[in-house]
Amino acid sequence: MTGGALPVLDVVVAIPVRDEEALLGRCLQSVVVAADELARVRGLHARVVVVLDSCRDGSEAVARTFPVDVRSIDARSVGAARALAVARGLAGSSVARDRTWIACTDADSKVPAHWLTSQVDLADEGADVVVGTVRPDPADLSADQLRAWSATREPGRPNGHVHGANLGVRADAYERVGGFGLQPEHEDVDLVARIRACGDARVVASDDADVLTSGRPVGRTPGGYARYVRTTLLRSLDA
Repeated sequence: MTGGALPVLDVVVAIPVRDEEALLGRCLQSVVVAADELARVRGLHARVVVVLDSCRDGSEAVARTFPVDVRSIDARSVGAARALAVARGLAGSSVARDRTWIACTDADSKVPAHWLTSQVDLADEGADVVVGTVRPDPADLSADQLRAWSATREPGRPNGHVHGANLGVRADAYERVGGFGLQPEHEDVDLVARIRACGDARVVASDDADVLTSGRPVGRTPGGYARYVRTTLLRSLDA
């Protein structure tokens, strides 16, 4: 294992943003609650870094109403935005990388209050990567669509799909493979694949802290969860 069972002493939260004015407030409020819960339960501080990538709406104004580090780039690349968020967070830490945890979510998502404590608990048990589950916002789906999605899920048996909206990684494992690539999409899947390829990292799939994410069929990139909704979930209703 890269990090073994060394206890986590520091936490970075990385959030890329691309024109998410309508949903960003919900996301950041949930992350602040999760950070407060982490401080209360584990006595750990989480530094939250938001990177606005090519935003043309009011996302920056929303972000600056929260106690988070806000940065802006014009890369049109979720990989670049996520990588910068992690770099900023790690730059503010004097804790050893094998004791530092990186938690990732997306601006269109809402994390549960125990999101960070759950990831840290798994890290302290020996996880180097935590692949968490997501669920689409019921408000974005019809009753039939929601039933189709529910049929794909079995509580207690996470599917192991990699989602940037619910992903955690020990910082030494992250840096060992060079971090997030600068791809316009699928940077999350690529990172986990490279860590797995090292052969000595423990990757844990968990549905303990399900993250609510947008169920819109058209997202900010051609792929991502929106593509799943558009090409898999909706198509299953026509089968």
